[in-house]
Amino acid sequence: MSEALKHSGWRDAMDEKMRAFKDNDTWELVKLPLGKSVGCRLVFTVKVHSDGSIDQLKARSVAKGYSQVYDIDYSETFSPVAKITSVRVFISLAAIFNWPLHQLDIKNTFLRGDLDEEVSMEQPSRECCSGEIWLGL
Repeated sequence: MSEALKHSGWRDAMDEKMRAFKDNDTWELVKLPLGKSVGCRLVFTVKVHSDGSIDQLKARSVAKGYSQVYDIDYSETFSPVAKITSVRVFISLAAIFNWPLHQLDIKNTFLRGDLDEEVSMEQPSRECCSGEIWLGL
């Protein structure tokens, strides 16, 4: 990670993600509750055009949720995304009935989800003071 932070493109990508967290009220800073936090790490991805040239540098903050225990730390998991079979049926119907298709990307759509559980995630070291965490992810 320290090598990525030396490159202005990666810093900009990470800053954009942090701004999205703030703009969407995804989290708030609180003091670290003992034994209740989930670790965090940053994942950096290069998106490329079909010709192989760089399209975008993206940064993600990933919770280390593998430390959580089912029925203690959380009760269920669900991700509201379409199944590929449903997408294929829809595209097939559009082809049969000559419906127009449009594609769009909704940025940061998963930052607005509501959780029944309270999840406390440690911040990446670059963005915070020691001993603070993100609450509300």
